[in-house]
Amino acid sequence: MSIKMRKLKQIVLTLLIIVSSASIAQKLDINKMPTSGSAPKVNLGKPQTFTLPNGLQVMVVEDNKLPRFSAQLTIDNEPFAEGDKKGVSGLMGSLLGKGSTKTPKDKFEAEVDFMGASLELYSSGAYASGLSRYFERVMEMLGEAALMPNFTQEELDKEKDKAIEGLKSGEKSVPAIAGRVSAALSYGMNHPFGEYETIDKYKGITLEDLKANYNKFFVPAKAYLVIIGDVKFENVKTVVTKHFELWKKASAPVISYSDPKNVQFTQINFIDVPHAVQAEVTLSNLTNLKMTDPDYFPALIANEIVGGSFESYLNKTLREVKGWTYGARSRVGASKNINRFTAGASLRQVAIDSAVVEILTQINKIRKEFVKDEDLKNAKATFAGDFIRESAKPRTISNYALRIETQNLPKDFYEKYLANLEKVTKEDVMRVAKKYFMTDNARIVVAAKGSEVIEKLEATKIPIYYFDQWGNETKKPEQKKADGSISAQSVLENYLKAIGGKDKAESVKTLSIDYTGKHPQAPMAFSLIVKASKDKKIEDMGAGGASMMKMLTNNGAYMVAQGQKLPLEGDYGNSFKLTANPIAEVALLNNKDLKFSGIEDFNGKEAYVVKFATKTLFFDSKTGLKLGENTTISMMGQEMELKDVFGEYQDYSGIKFPKTIDREMGPGGALTFTVSTVKLNEGVTDADFE
Repeated sequence: MSIKMRKLKQIVLTLLIIVSSASIAQKLDINKMPTSGSAPKVNLGKPQTFTLPNGLQVMVVEDNKLPRFSAQLTIDNEPFAEGDKKGVSGLMGSLLGKGSTKTPKDKFEAEVDFMGASLELYSSGAYASGLSRYFERVMEMLGEAALMPNFTQEELDKEKDKAIEGLKSGEKSVPAIAGRVSAALSYGMNHPFGEYETIDKYKGITLEDLKANYNKFFVPAKAYLVIIGDVKFENVKTVVTKHFELWKKASAPVISYSDPKNVQFTQINFIDVPHAVQAEVTLSNLTNLKMTDPDYFPALIANEIVGGSFESYLNKTLREVKGWTYGARSRVGASKNINRFTAGASLRQVAIDSAVVEILTQINKIRKEFVKDEDLKNAKATFAGDFIRESAKPRTISNYALRIETQNLPKDFYEKYLANLEKVTKEDVMRVAKKYFMTDNARIVVAAKGSEVIEKLEATKIPIYYFDQWGNETKKPEQKKADGSISAQSVLENYLKAIGGKDKAESVKTLSIDYTGKHPQAPMAFSLIVKASKDKKIEDMGAGGASMMKMLTNNGAYMVAQGQKLPLEGDYGNSFKLTANPIAEVALLNNKDLKFSGIEDFNGKEAYVVKFATKTLFFDSKTGLKLGENTTISMMGQEMELKDVFGEYQDYSGIKFPKTIDREMGPGGALTFTVSTVKLNEGVTDADFE
């Protein structure tokens, strides 16, 4: 699946997750583990090998069950930092496979499509698959794309623009900010695992930088080509030699880096994200766990129990018992390079202090108490089942063969995988948990809205250090205070004045706005249609010309999606009904439940904050215009945070409306909507709200 399609899928899933969860819950008993059957024997083919004079090592596994093959090329260079050219490897990889100096891009891609083949290239290798009858031609094209790249300024500019758009889209992403800072603080900003891309770094990358990176690092000295499928070893040897022997013999430079260190005591590293609607928490500590270590299998099981699955300590407590998050997870890394144990979640800000304490509590639980026999049994069964399923995939077999070589594993590592899992005891689990899950030397990176959570975090008595969104140490954020003359009503009055006047706003009896939308990583067009009259409102979001989700109020508030009409209840339904008016602030003006909650930074501007029900509104303290709003959607035990950021205001028939809306919807990223038409007192009928 391409990056674009993954992004699109995330957007659609985010829109439908609440509705879908209702029907899923009716079909599945999420509290019941599946019954495990007897494990089938996993037969992993042993590769035949040969090495070209340039150093390329080739492994071949003959498997004629299906008339297909796969080929995975991996260049196992040591990690290296790119410094002020960070991003050059990714850009170089993105240009590989776009034709070659021998074959134009369009003709190259058309032939791949004609054969029904798959051909992917990236900075550290490539992957190809297809029907066996096209084996030689696909391998020829793979060699051509890898060894005769057609690096052009035009393609580089396109890829740089896409990369920069992606960074801009993620600039305000709380998970992205937390992930970037967590890695930078753990490893150091000059370490290969701690450095990060910026817009300025991308802009500074030239075509010559790209070519230099390719020549220096896309080399065969530590390259492995694993071919699996309906092929013959001798034919593979002939074909690969023919198309890869011209790869110039060379080795990538090996650059050494000082080992990063864990912190001396557990601490909170806080990043103030004023626009955040949820908090992101990542606990981490460095480890040196390797796949060859005796601790490897016990560490896998320990992580599975503490945070690696739906049934884990962290997820069951934070999600199922407390209801603070969609899901909490942990991960323990194992490789020949330094790695990390991480644990965390996206959390409701109101519970951030309790959640931080609970994360530490649950990790300490597995360090101090023996796991239950049932938990140990289930963790082993999960790993065994995953291993058996994955072992049926050609790409997985390629990875197994590759890891044996690159991680210096025993030749029978995967043959003994299930047996080694079964040997793990609860004593082993406690031992490795104490060793690798370092709750006394952990960084707890928290990215959240400082005005709402800092006091709560201070109450935990865990030392707090403050950093900006790029990992630079900074001071504790100042909390601005407003004078007593400001109220929710005065803020709304100023807003109505700013958009054209209260009288003009009250004269609008119906409103119809059509928006067109786009996502930087999704190819299809999005739409948003908003219609309103007194006590009636509908928002219809669609994609590709079809409606995905409608929110409407007319004698009640409802969501319509996937053919289902569900009532919006509680505070969220109430907040939607309260805004059912052509100009919502006209209806809100006399609402006594509105609360002025202070002054905050909103995307670099000082904003007055007004709250009611599940909505938070932000108004520019200087212009009076609304900068944006956050909404907490709660349905059927699930919560989703939706954030709208309003762009430049424009006059439409005497009333100002924002020309653009950036709508952030969880992990799917932000959709940008632009006004196409605005109609006042026309284009709306009662039938629109049925």
